Amino acid sequence: MKRTLVLIIGVLLTLGLAAQPTRTRVQRNNNNRNTNTSATAGNDRASLMFPTSVKAADDVVWRRDLYKTIDLTKDRNAALYYPVTPTENRMNLFCTIFRLVNTGKLPVYEYKMDAIEHFDKASRMHFKDMLDRYDIPYEIDGNSIKVEDVDIPSNEVLSYNIKESSYYDQYTATYHSKVVALCPVLHRADDFSMDDVRTSPLFWVKYEDLEPFLNNVIVMTSDINNASTMSAADYFASNQYKGEIYMTTNMQNKSLQQIYDNDSDMVKAQKNIEKQMVDFEKNIWATPVPVDTDTVAVDSLQEGKKVRAAAKARSRSARRSSTSSSSASSSKQSKPKSSGGGSSGARVSVRRERHIY
Repeated sequence: MKRTLVLIIGVLLTLGLAAQPTRTRVQRNNNNRNTNTSATAGNDRASLMFPTSVKAADDVVWRRDLYKTIDLTKDRNAALYYPVTPTENRMNLFCTIFRLVNTGKLPVYEYKMDAIEHFDKASRMHFKDMLDRYDIPYEIDGNSIKVEDVDIPSNEVLSYNIKESSYYDQYTATYHSKVVALCPVLHRADDFSMDDVRTSPLFWVKYEDLEPFLNNVIVMTSDINNASTMSAADYFASNQYKGEIYMTTNMQNKSLQQIYDNDSDMVKAQKNIEKQMVDFEKNIWATPVPVDTDTVAVDSLQEGKKVRAAAKARSRSARRSSTSSSSASSSKQSKPKSSGGGSSGARVSVRRERHIY
C-alpha cells in the first residue's frame, strides 16, 4: 500500500514539473502580446470591429493617380459638411478627424509646397503645432489639449483635396477606384476684406488610417428623404462624391494650372482625362457602344416586315413552280412514244404471211 502511494505521488510531481515550463511560456507570450497591442490599441480595435477594403497589390499592371478638389458647397458633396457643430448623435467629417487627431488615434502629415502627400516620420505633424499655425483656440489641461466644439473651424473647411487611385488588379480581374489620401482645406476670409478668401490646406491624412473610424460616421444623402443615410466609409467606397481634377501624377510633378495657361484649356484637359478613365474601364469589359432603343425598335419592325414580305414572295414562287412541274408531267405521260425515225404518227402492226408455190 505504501509503495502504491509513493508511486502515485511521484507521478503527480513529475507531471507538475513537466507542465510548469509550458504554463510559464504561455504566460510570457500573452504578456508580450498585450505589450505590443497596447501601443496601437485604438487603431487595431477599430480595424477589427470595422473591416476595411482590401489593400491594392503593389505590382498591378495598370494604375493612374488623380488629385481632385471636393467642393462641400455643392449638393453632391454636402453630406460631408453637415452638421457644422457636433450634436449628441452626429458630427461631420472634419470634426471626426479633428477629434481623432486630438486624442492621438489618427496621425496627420504636413502639407508641403509640392502638394504631394509624404507619409514619413519627418513629415508627421503635431496637434498643438497645427492649432498654433491656424489660430485655433485651445486650453491645456494637464497632458491633454482641450478644444471646445464651437472653436473647431468646421464651418471654414469648405473643401477637401483627395488623392484617388484607379487601378486594374490582374490577380482578381477587377477594376477599382479608391481614395488614398485626404486633405481638409480651410477657407478663411481676410482680416481686411471679407471678399478675399484665403485657402489653406491643413494636413494630409492617410485614408487607410482613417477608414476604420468612418464606419461610425453617418452622413445624410438626401434632402428629400432625411432617413436616407449611409456611413462615410460607404460614401467614399461607392464614389458618391464629385470632384474636379487639379493634378495627375506625372514625371514633372506639375498641376494642370501650371501646364495650361488659361482656364478653358484646363477645363478641356480635365474632361479629356475623365474620358480617358471611362474609356479604359469600358475597354476592360468590352462594353458595347450604347444605342438608341427607339431607333432599334423601329428598325426591327421594318426589318420584320421585309422578312415577312420576302417569305411570302418565296412561297408564291414555290407554288407557281410546283404547278408548272405538275402540268409538264401530265402532258408527258399522255403523249405517245415516237418511232426511231422520229415520226409522230401511230404505229401499225403488219402481219406477214408466207406463201408456198
